[in-house]
Amino acid sequence: MSIIDAIKSSVLGQFNETLSISSLLISLVISFGIAIFIIFIYKKTYSGVIYSKSFSLSLILLSMVTSIIIKTINSNLALSLGMVGALSIVRFRTAIKEPLDTIFMFWAIATGIMVGAGLYIPSIIASIVLGLLFFLSYSYIFKPTNRYLLILKYDAKVNSKIEQRIKDLPKCKLRTKTIFENQVEATYEVDLKDDIKGNIVHKFANLKGVNNASLVNYQNDFGE
Repeated sequence: MSIIDAIKSSVLGQFNETLSISSLLISLVISFGIAIFIIFIYKKTYSGVIYSKSFSLSLILLSMVTSIIIKTINSNLALSLGMVGALSIVRFRTAIKEPLDTIFMFWAIATGIMVGAGLYIPSIIASIVLGLLFFLSYSYIFKPTNRYLLILKYDAKVNSKIEQRIKDLPKCKLRTKTIFENQVEATYEVDLKDDIKGNIVHKFANLKGVNNASLVNYQNDFGE
């Protein structure tokens, strides 16, 4: 056997898996189940303002489509080359604002790759362990807090009383403050518990000289 034949035989030997309907369905079902688990972890750890249903559905499709691609690549050399050529001309322009959303997409892709390669048990175990560790880290090590924007509009003559009540808040940071014709509009970033956020609004709204007090949900990290 010549060197070329040996190389050819070695390369073709990597594509000896038969693409059957049963193996394809098994891969789709397993990747679907793991994707549901990924979405469950995503919903439990989501800290944004508006939850995107379309993003969750995209995680399911991403995992399943990736498993199909890997199955196809493993079954036939010609199909794998055609698949690579087709994917090389695809350009994705969707902007991902949250870094964690990118990680969850990568998790779904990695799951699809493992399932498509036939690593069913390792993919299930790895996803469960990864999801549980991330959930525990989110819940206990990096415990989320409720952040709000406290927007106050009041007369300048009660500025000292407002500042005194602001100091009584557990964690507060001034964002903006505008003074116009003895009227003050100030925005504070506050960290509040759910059971006291309603009392905070009434605490300022009932103060004489305050024209308006509102609390808006806000997601950001406090700076030093």
